[in-house]
Amino acid sequence: MKKELILLTDYKGFFGFKQLNPIYRGGMDLSKLINSFRKRGYNAKAMNITDITGMHLPDRNSIVLYTSSEDKEGLYKSLIEDVIYHLEINGVSVVPSFAYLRAHNNKVAMELLRKRVDFKEIQTINSKIFGTIEELKKSLNQFTFPVVIKASSGAMSKGVARAENPDELIREAKKISSSKSFWHTLKEYLRSFKYNNRYVKESFYRRKFLVQNLIPDLCNDWKVLVYGSYCYVLYRGNRNNDFRASGSGKFEFRKEIPEGMLDFAVRIEKLFKVPNISLDIGFDGKEFHVFEFQFINFGTTTIEKAPFFFKNESKKWIIVDQKSDLEETYVNSIVSYLEENGNG
Repeated sequence: MKKELILLTDYKGFFGFKQLNPIYRGGMDLSKLINSFRKRGYNAKAMNITDITGMHLPDRNSIVLYTSSEDKEGLYKSLIEDVIYHLEINGVSVVPSFAYLRAHNNKVAMELLRKRVDFKEIQTINSKIFGTIEELKKSLNQFTFPVVIKASSGAMSKGVARAENPDELIREAKKISSSKSFWHTLKEYLRSFKYNNRYVKESFYRRKFLVQNLIPDLCNDWKVLVYGSYCYVLYRGNRNNDFRASGSGKFEFRKEIPEGMLDFAVRIEKLFKVPNISLDIGFDGKEFHVFEFQFINFGTTTIEKAPFFFKNESKKWIIVDQKSDLEETYVNSIVSYLEENGNG
């Protein structure tokens, strides 16, 4: 047997994400995953994420695979982050690493991760992050309009807007960052009255967000999933009279794709040293632009519905005209990753 693999499940017993699961928002087939890993020589087992904290730390030769969550306000995800950070800081191998979990459904962490990467091809998107509307107001002269404003969390283009000028930017930012509540607002006004000039009210707009440069004149983007030597590509047309493609419903599986895009996507996967990655890529005819990237619990429709996929053989891309099995594709990507990094 090779190294032990521990698959951490959430409180529902789910692992990962599977769009076409009969159970809405259900995970991948755990028994299929475990059997597939065992066929590849790995001693795989499932464990609830909180149970692992009630035992001694896993053996240093063990590898922990885990799930994430997009629960309301990220409450359960916060627990997952605590556990994965605890494991990683104690020397346990977690895949992917904690920094990539932090970037899941957290565009601020994702953009900070982008800034840490020495790879200029993904730096065409320039973001500035904010924690309050007051911070934004102090930085208005730094932007060249139009710009894109994004809430830190959200999918399907929710919490994403375009601003043509400073007034629009402030207006959209207030919608995205509002943290008002009746009692909190009342208490803050009472405190400011009680302490007069000796108190500065807390901001009522404290939901973090970011502002990005707009890549003009794009009519679509590409969802590209990289699983080892396999790539899955989905063309996503923009919404009507809109700059956003995510959630438009104008999706197509196309064999004709921009030249070099798959190599570009794989370079990013190798750069981050992850077994799989989801990329939102724009192409302006000359350059590729990476709008967003995720490493865990991203949507799997692009795999599950794709009638074909792209496979790298001898440094050439071929089209394989067949459907894919999500669990087998995931296992293959993990095994390839472990073997490439000397953990097989």
